[in-house]
Amino acid sequence: MKAFKNKLLAVVLISTVLLGSSCNKDYLELTPPASPLRPEEIFATTKNAMATINGMHRMMYSQWYSTQALGGHSGNMLYMEVLGEDFVMTANANGWFVSEYRWLGQRNDQSTIVRFSYGFYYSMIGNANMIIANIDNAVGPDADKKLIKGQAYAYRAWSYFQMIQLFGERFVAGAANDGMGLSLVLVPSTTALPRNTVAEVYTQINKDLDEAITLLTGITRPAKSHLNVNVAKGIKARVALTQQNWALAAQTAAEARQGFSLMDSTQYMSGFSNTTNPEWIWGIDHRDDHPTYFYSFYAYLGNFSSTNTRGNPKAIFSKLYAKITPTDLRKKLWDSTGKDATFPLVDGGTRKPYMTRKFLLTSPGNSNGDLVFMRAAEMYLIEAEALARQGGKETEARQALFTLANKRDPAYVLSTNSGDALIEEIMTQRRIELWAEGFRFYDLKRLNLPLDRTGGNHDNSLAQLMTEPAGTKNWIFLIPRAEIENSQNIVKQNPL
Repeated sequence: MKAFKNKLLAVVLISTVLLGSSCNKDYLELTPPASPLRPEEIFATTKNAMATINGMHRMMYSQWYSTQALGGHSGNMLYMEVLGEDFVMTANANGWFVSEYRWLGQRNDQSTIVRFSYGFYYSMIGNANMIIANIDNAVGPDADKKLIKGQAYAYRAWSYFQMIQLFGERFVAGAANDGMGLSLVLVPSTTALPRNTVAEVYTQINKDLDEAITLLTGITRPAKSHLNVNVAKGIKARVALTQQNWALAAQTAAEARQGFSLMDSTQYMSGFSNTTNPEWIWGIDHRDDHPTYFYSFYAYLGNFSSTNTRGNPKAIFSKLYAKITPTDLRKKLWDSTGKDATFPLVDGGTRKPYMTRKFLLTSPGNSNGDLVFMRAAEMYLIEAEALARQGGKETEARQALFTLANKRDPAYVLSTNSGDALIEEIMTQRRIELWAEGFRFYDLKRLNLPLDRTGGNHDNSLAQLMTEPAGTKNWIFLIPRAEIENSQNIVKQNPL
């Protein structure tokens, strides 16, 4: 950690405050202080401390390491898709994400993807640790303290969960899970610590989520950029699904979606770029005075005209597209021919078969746009999958699936499938519904499935890697070399 953590105190004491004093789009100003603030100043009052949590929200869509493709968490979302089979790169364009598409970056200990996936989430953890350690002494309403502290616990749990799926072996229920996980840093520190086991990391993730749920219950958040009890329960559902804790996954997913309705057909086709969508549980509520330029999610996937979107319009895997029924609204998100003149195209862009229109900005003249991190639809899918895998819960699984699928396809009828066929139906719906939202690599790894890009529209000369067996070392990211060296080998490397 030392390679990254030496910088964390500066990040926490300065950048967190500077990055955003509010997540409301009409907030007054962002004025840097003349000198670094001390913790006792930042956390003197809950009003001051709120700036730290708002700074963490801002970090979710800020540029990292001066790298064009690293627009906060959207960088991870894109990485998780290009590593899968359902997201198709149609051309090289300006080269961004091509190395990851070829499965080269995650096994290079000096690559951008490993540096970012390690440094970004540990920076979030470092900020969360500062809040947890100091917020209790702040002067202000108890509800504000709970809102701030609860979000910090949720962010820490979420960050470790994002990372452990990349840098550790997949979790197997009933096994020891004693392989190398991540260093559990739970207090403000720059001291290098050895890596804990995968099991220990998941134990801490769940402990933090339980604390977040307790703190956030009954607390109202200012905006969807903030994490509330629904978000904490949604993360808990994701974790339980990954740990094959089916009963808990189904329960917490059902609880997480309470108060959020599935979008109608008009809302579904409106572009996935506005937090006012009733289905969004958590997402970026993008401030207009925080321009994102070419590190935005929409500079790579959307209708903002960039070198990448013009030359490399992203497409859906044709084999997955073929599984979408003609009456399904989602079929309209892609143009299978690449010749439909009415299909949205970026200025100066190129048409390609199976290109997407899922993510559209209302004002494509700039790349500013809200970005979804969690939706009610995902919770229905988690609930359905977890129920179907439990045994004896297939009736409930079919109903959860029906609620979502019928909303997207009025001709869809209650499934009569059972066993593996029902699970496969649910997973197909998941692949279609959550396409390009940052889940596919995680899903392949948690389910111990191989990568298979063959038989469709992936260009072998561009992708180069078309298949990868399940469970190989290539599914585990390397730790950044700088971390190994600067920790004096206290942090050990994954098998090379």
